[in-house]
Amino acid sequence: MSQEHEIKEHGHTLNLVINGKEYHWDKQYITGAEIRHLGSIPREDEIFLKIKEPWKDELVNDETQIDLARPGIEHFFSKEKPTQIAIIVNGREKLWKEKEISFEQVIALAFGNYVENANTVFTVTFKGGPEQNPQGSMVKGDKVYVKNKMIFNVTATDKS
Repeated sequence: MSQEHEIKEHGHTLNLVINGKEYHWDKQYITGAEIRHLGSIPREDEIFLKIKEPWKDELVNDETQIDLARPGIEHFFSKEKPTQIAIIVNGREKLWKEKEISFEQVIALAFGNYVENANTVFTVTFKGGPEQNPQGSMVKGDKVYVKNKMIFNVTATDKS
């Protein structure tokens, strides 16, 4: 008799933790899709099985089957998938992976690096942004949310 049948016949449940909350499961195996459903994890988020250091956490796809009958309680967590979008900086397409971009990061994308210089004034304007900041200008220390195909114009003016 398989362990899975033993678990069902004897009414045993296995425990698992999803994003810090404990759940009970009556089968030996659980799929990524079942974890997603059980933990109400959005489709666009990734699911990981927590693995002890120094090893890396394991990405769990919807089809992946995890054996819950192994020693210990399996811990799963979700996080947003890293997204890569294209933003336009001074007419050139640049790939960006974060939700926000800073004034200094835009300048570095435009000119290769950002060097603070008392004789240089940078002007950054943008348009085509998300609803939080559809258009505007940035000054040192500012951050704005980005979206695909957002346009930034950066100029450097020498004060000397």
